[in-house]
Amino acid sequence: MRLPAGTFQGPARDPAAGVAVLRRAVELGVDHIDTAWFYRRGGVAANELIRTALAPHGDGLVIATKVGPLFGSSGVPGGQAGPDRLRGLVEENLRSLGVDRLDLVYQRVGGMTGPGGESVADRFAALAELREAGLIRHLGVSNVDAAQLAEARAIAPVAAVQNSFHVHDRGGIELLAQCEEAAIAFVPFFPLGGGRRPIDAARLARVMARHRATAAQIALAWLLASSPAVLAIPGTGSLEHLEENAGAGRIRLTSQDLAELAELGD
Repeated sequence: MRLPAGTFQGPARDPAAGVAVLRRAVELGVDHIDTAWFYRRGGVAANELIRTALAPHGDGLVIATKVGPLFGSSGVPGGQAGPDRLRGLVEENLRSLGVDRLDLVYQRVGGMTGPGGESVADRFAALAELREAGLIRHLGVSNVDAAQLAEARAIAPVAAVQNSFHVHDRGGIELLAQCEEAAIAFVPFFPLGGGRRPIDAARLARVMARHRATAAQIALAWLLASSPAVLAIPGTGSLEHLEENAGAGRIRLTSQDLAELAELGD
């Protein structure tokens, strides 16, 4: 999401910078990239940057995308596509990524509010048909509660759940436990707050000092330590921030660290 622009309404970034970030990410061992067709600003689109930088990508790299939100005239995703429009959105992702099959497609539910309150069945069933047709390898759901996840799983296998979750935002802890038990990947979006509830460096200061690490690195290390089901997807359009984020994978939090961080949630 951060490759085309810093925010949905911010200025477009230099496409060359995005290509450089993607290629360096793979060099650093990143094998899971999260995107969407509607991650775009002006003439710069995340999917097209991925195609330019990495196509043809091999079996060792998973590119996950999501469908559901519609791209409004303001440049900000809004509204939700019905079942009849999902094939077109999947095909847009296939074309823009330059692939014959999508590795993982999430049904993104709702807007920027929390999960729950609507059925996912008709839309997830439409995606399940596209999976059966060979256009999609794995299916996921995003911004869902336990009831919506159960509804989707009754239709087709769910490989991943992408919900809001970070060191200060632990409302999804029970859903994470369910995913871990069911061997479903849990992929926190806005793992560093995303501007909605930024990571508070002052509250992480003691752990940061012990590891000589940044707040972002400690927040990501905490996510990775919270469950073997967690996959981290910190976004960036900067080589510097990419290197910082990747450095979190080398941090091993101690029991003392985890005990202190346990007090910093909701």
